[in-house]
Parts: sequence; C-alpha cells; structure tokens
Amino acid sequence: MACRAVDISDSVYRYRPDPHRDDEVIAKLQETAERYPAYGFGKLFKVLRRWGHRWNHKRVYRVYCSLKLNLRRKGKKRLPKRNPAPLACPKSINSCWSIDFMSDSLICGRRFRTFNVVDDFNREVLAIEVDLNLPAPRIIRVLERIIAWRGFPSKLRMDNGPEFISTTLADWAEDNTVELEFIRPGKPTENSYIERFNRTYRTEILNMYVFKTLSEVRDLTENWMKEYNDERPHDSLDDLTPWEYLARHESRKNSNLECH
Repeated sequence: MACRAVDISDSVYRYRPDPHRDDEVIAKLQETAERYPAYGFGKLFKVLRRWGHRWNHKRVYRVYCSLKLNLRRKGKKRLPKRNPAPLACPKSINSCWSIDFMSDSLICGRRFRTFNVVDDFNREVLAIEVDLNLPAPRIIRVLERIIAWRGFPSKLRMDNGPEFISTTLADWAEDNTVELEFIRPGKPTENSYIERFNRTYRTEILNMYVFKTLSEVRDLTENWMKEYNDERPHDSLDDLTPWEYLARHESRKNSNLECH
C-alpha cells in the first residue's frame, strides 16, 4: 500500500545493489583514476567508454562516489552576467594559433616559465617550452620549430606581454606574412582557448607535482602532451581527442575532394 501511495513498484522499493557485481567496475575505475588523477567523473566515464566498457553512467557514478574519488571543488565567487562576443572557431588547421606564458617554481624556490602554443581548430597542443627565461628570440625559434613540421599559421592570438609586443616578433611576423592579433588588456576571455588549456596544464602537471629540476618539468610535460593530444577526450570536439578530430576532418576533406 505504501508503494502504491508514492507510485513506485515493489521491485524498485526492494532493490538492493549487489556489491560483488561491481568488482570489475571498481577495478577499472581505480585504474583510470590512478592513470589520470586529475580527471573528474565526466572524463573518467568517457575514458571507460573509450576502453570499450558500456556500464550505465549511474552505476559508474555510484561506485565513483563510494570509492570517494570525487574531486574537491573550489568555491567560486558569483559574478554578474556578461555577454562577451563569441570567439570564432577556425574551420581548418593553422588558421589561428593561440600563445601564452605561464609560470611556476622549483622546490628550491627558483621561478621558471612555460611558453604554450595551441592550434584553436582542434585544441592540439603544439609546443610547451620550459625554461628560466624565454625572451622574444627564443619564442621565434620555438615557432619556427613548429612551422618546420606543421606549416605557417595564418594568425597568432596573444595578450600584450612584453615578448609579444616586441619589434623582434613583429618583424618576424611581417617577413612571414603572419597576422598578430592582440586581445584587449584585462580581457582573457578573448583568448579563451589557450586560457582553458592553461588551466588544464596547471591542474594536471604544475599543481600535481613538486619539481626539483627543469628536466623533470620537461619530461613530465612531454609525456603529458602526448596524452593530451592522443588520449584525452574533449567536450568541444564531440568527445574526440585532438588527433582523432583532426583525422576525421582530413578524412571528410578527402572524401569531398573525391566527390568533386
């Protein structure tokens, strides 16, 4: 009578999950969490799906919570609603690269910087240069190293850092017909692709480890770049990795050429 009163069936009321049925889910969830310690439930569930496991997300989430794998979320200050202009998404590779600097410190307290380059089209990280000092000539060498295998970008989007507004970079861009697009001061959302990438890089590498030397930073970063481009699914790319998204784009492009 109580079940009928609240409009549920007897089987729903009497259902109790069998913990022994979740052994495989627990094992695989712990494996993914150990391999990707910075991923939340959404990313871990997508990784399990990519590995071929078809468990229902409610079941996986129940196990996820029982294992206390939930990431602690930082409190966020509420800001008034704003209506920023949408950031255009490029239609092909090398249409626009976003570049930016980050900084952190070694265990001895010495500061180091990273120079990050991302292709806006497929969110692929093209380079992360790590050193104590990264002047404009060094930035140009990094860009030329990428261009050697990737080709020239049509445009570079950046903030107004001293290395970016230097005449050295301006002369190089003019000689190679590369447009430099500067965002407005105090408007990081106008360079949101690289800002979002920076957040991921800081969460999964810079804040995850304590570094003794620059070599450790470079080695961990190099391995993480491969994981980011080849294994990490992106919500904005239909849950594909950057390399998978690029391969799909190239396949469609070739199919259209054959049709014509």
